[in-house]
Amino acid sequence: MTNTALTATHQPTLDAVAWVETLAATLSSTSPADAASLFEEDGYWRDLVAFTWNIKTMEGRDAISDMLTATMADAAPSNWQVEEDATETDGVVEAWITFETQIAKGRGYLRLRDGLAWTFLTTMTELKDFPEKRNKLRPKGAEHGANKNRQTWLEKRQHEEASLGYTEQPYCLIIGGGQGGIGLGARLRQLEVPTIVIDALPKPGDTWRNRYKSLSLHDPIWYDHMPYLPFPENWPVFTPKDKVGDWLEMYTKVMELNYWGSTRCTHAKYDEDKQEWTVEVDRNGEKLTLHPKQLVLATGMSGIPNMPDIPGMDTFEGEQHHSSQHPGGEAYKGKKCIVLGANNSAHDICCALWENDADVTMIQRSSTHIIKSDSLMELVLGGLYSEEAVENGMTTYKADLTFGSVPFKIMPQFHIPAYKAVAERDAEFYQRLTDAGFLLDFGEDGSGLFMKYLRRGSGYYIDVGASDLVADGEIKLKSGVSIAEIKPKSVVLTDGTELEADLIVYATGFGSMNGWAAKIISQEVADKVGKCWGLGSDTAKDPGPWEGELRNMWKPTQQEALWFHGGNLHQSRHYSQYLSLQIKARMEGIDTPVYGLQEVHHLS
Repeated sequence: MTNTALTATHQPTLDAVAWVETLAATLSSTSPADAASLFEEDGYWRDLVAFTWNIKTMEGRDAISDMLTATMADAAPSNWQVEEDATETDGVVEAWITFETQIAKGRGYLRLRDGLAWTFLTTMTELKDFPEKRNKLRPKGAEHGANKNRQTWLEKRQHEEASLGYTEQPYCLIIGGGQGGIGLGARLRQLEVPTIVIDALPKPGDTWRNRYKSLSLHDPIWYDHMPYLPFPENWPVFTPKDKVGDWLEMYTKVMELNYWGSTRCTHAKYDEDKQEWTVEVDRNGEKLTLHPKQLVLATGMSGIPNMPDIPGMDTFEGEQHHSSQHPGGEAYKGKKCIVLGANNSAHDICCALWENDADVTMIQRSSTHIIKSDSLMELVLGGLYSEEAVENGMTTYKADLTFGSVPFKIMPQFHIPAYKAVAERDAEFYQRLTDAGFLLDFGEDGSGLFMKYLRRGSGYYIDVGASDLVADGEIKLKSGVSIAEIKPKSVVLTDGTELEADLIVYATGFGSMNGWAAKIISQEVADKVGKCWGLGSDTAKDPGPWEGELRNMWKPTQQEALWFHGGNLHQSRHYSQYLSLQIKARMEGIDTPVYGLQEVHHLS
């Protein structure tokens, strides 16, 4: 990272430089905790690994002071620089920062108000002694000169594939070969961490290929790039599922990942004395025992599918399955179909069934946040993730850091105005839905889609067409009720209504990721690490107390050497960098004193 020339008379830049210079001087003094006074009384310092070896937000001067007292002696930060001219909007000065610690390089993002820091983000970008082999450090590829024992690239790859997991052990094992596990595998490959990615399905991308026919990404392409290899400029804005699958298969091959398809983990146990895992796997019928030092559960942000227990389920004569097993709408022409749920998958499945001339009814148990895809792109994501943002010089990396620089505590106040604008713009659309009986919300505090996603991972639909069908009655709707009983050829709702049914789809979501830990390792370990995801916002499905960061994601857990990795494509891309650096540091024997290890408040 090189610093561009700063404008000597630009006041926002002068303000940022003055603050950074004072911070640097204070942190290198005998009382570094005094730097807390450079923050507003309720200011925020969010650190991604650089100082805390954790993902941690310090809220308020006291919390910042405690962190500095605990970490500065080991971190010994230096070479603080403002990277480019600062900007100022509505009295808030914003600036990009670079810095170093004893063992790493870092980057930060600063927001100042009246000379004090409102928010400050610090991130680790590189371990000084173990940089990624790219750009000027890229491998030569060809071996010049004469060598009777020369091995070609192919021979080296074949040797690695034959030995890793057999005669040589991986340092890291990633369970889950979707986009999260693959992206993290690519990061670790670049850091030369011997890693195997395993998945129960045969090929990379099969997780996507096996979903219902009409599925596509609801997020726009600029939000969804993988690490190192962005999608081409001709890629569609909303990627169809099979195209995603093909990209992941190609990506896995190009990035030279050791990917084991048709491989299931049957059991894992951590040996405290040996500081390693014993992991039993079934690789296409071959029983193997692996001994990785680090184990990552990369099963997305979702756990095991939630299947409701409804009286009479075992008597139903039609077909019933969870949304994750839904094959598509083709087989159900003329059938009476019931979909229990009203979030993304439920809407997609209802739409696909309608397109195939099924008689479909959506059962909406509680209110749902709906946002039209175009409105999401233009009013919420557009400043960071859009073609216009790219044309204005915004990179994916800068967009991710800008997004990540907003502490979760105050994120709602950034989002509420955007969703108010959405509500005004699409008022007629929302009125049509309400008139049809659909139960709408914008989150408990009006903060919309992303806060719902962070708090509970559910409760929303990005509209790509199904909402008009609901509003027009083409998709029938029963709202504010659930299924009380299932009969051989019908369902009985909690309001007494009985509906004929040939198919029941349970679009009822997923459990916490630590359900996989219970299944693969033990219930004891699952309880030890506690619930994954959620912030402790004390809103629906996100019980308090406030925790400030997503529970257990991408950071150390209460179980040594066990990590959770997932989220949407944007989160998997961004946070895989910090998780890979934490794992690499441990492999190289770097001291990694974790500050503020997360307490467990909820088991699942």
